[in-house]
Amino acid sequence: MRILIIGTGGVGSAAVRIAVRRSFFDTLVIADYDPARPEALVADVGDDRLLAAQVDASNADAVADLIRAHDITHVLNAVDPRFVMPIFTGCFDGGAAYLDMAMSLSRPHPEKPHELPGVKLGDEQFAQAERWADAGRLALVGIGVEPGLSDVFARYAEDELFSEIDELGVRDGANLTVDGYDFAPSFSIWTTIEECLNPPVIFEKDRGWYTTPPFSEPEVFDFPEGIGPVECVNVEHEEVLLMPRWTRARRVTFKYGLGDEFINVLKVLHTLGLDKTEPLTVKGVQVAPRDVVAAGLPDPATLGDRMHGKTCAGVWVRGTGTDGQPRSTYLYHVVDNEESMAEYGSQAVVWQTAINPVIALELLATGVWSGAGVLGPEAFDARPFLDLLAADAPRGYGSPWGMQEK
Repeated sequence: MRILIIGTGGVGSAAVRIAVRRSFFDTLVIADYDPARPEALVADVGDDRLLAAQVDASNADAVADLIRAHDITHVLNAVDPRFVMPIFTGCFDGGAAYLDMAMSLSRPHPEKPHELPGVKLGDEQFAQAERWADAGRLALVGIGVEPGLSDVFARYAEDELFSEIDELGVRDGANLTVDGYDFAPSFSIWTTIEECLNPPVIFEKDRGWYTTPPFSEPEVFDFPEGIGPVECVNVEHEEVLLMPRWTRARRVTFKYGLGDEFINVLKVLHTLGLDKTEPLTVKGVQVAPRDVVAAGLPDPATLGDRMHGKTCAGVWVRGTGTDGQPRSTYLYHVVDNEESMAEYGSQAVVWQTAINPVIALELLATGVWSGAGVLGPEAFDARPFLDLLAADAPRGYGSPWGMQEK
């Protein structure tokens, strides 16, 4: 396997540091718009299988050319979702399999944004599913942590724990704090704004997909392993668009533990128009307001040594167990920032995101997973993934997952 990772931010860099401990690939090319970034990462990691390259992720032809130049077999998209479609297209044109952790962007319904979906997350990719399948090529979409591991949990719950599922409820929360900052997001603020200010999507079997206002339906969810109760609200997320395609769940939701302070900041950004991506002219310079916000905040990848606490991703599954009795179970994965920093030099949120596409690449390399078309994680057998995640090194990745009856 010859891998190309596009993007050397927090997640891309963490994926490299995780992958180099494994033997399933022959070559790993790391590319970024700024060539100094992959060059520095290659020098720091010091693995002979690594190569640095430069690429413009907004240019599908440039992506395809880089794939051909290095005989790449698999591409991991580790940049923010505005670059999904050019990389996705470049992979098809260049003849490589494609993996991402966030899908093509949505566009709200022009007249009823808080009732009806417009263009949904991933619609542009799924529109090309037949083309990918006919070519015998795989695009594995949404294989980060959320989406990604949460979708693997959903597949596992349906296959092995439940006979009927009333609701798959993705619940994400943390007790992370960052020293020295009043406001310092632990993940890309560009992506966070996109997720949190777009109308959240909900799926119901009898109704299909529909939307609500941002931050709707607040609930307090008690997260495991010492994190405790966190108020969670509806947020737009890929799981709600993926899980109904491959599971029989009657309802699918995604709720994120943001907290009042974070929600208030996002509301202010929206009120001031600082969430917009359309460029404005400021003293003769074209600049997007959201890019200014991102530039003014610390890079999440650099916050690990100031960060404390744990982050949790998981799925709350409610329905009927295989014994015919009512069941309510939370399947989850917790990462302690102190541990991820000590072991990999990566903060907890980006490390938890990055480990999952690396595991997927290993399963594809060994032939345990295979397929063609545009597929989500639910389309594959969950148990090999979860076994590899939890097994101690060198057999696995040494990061156990948990299950809590509610």
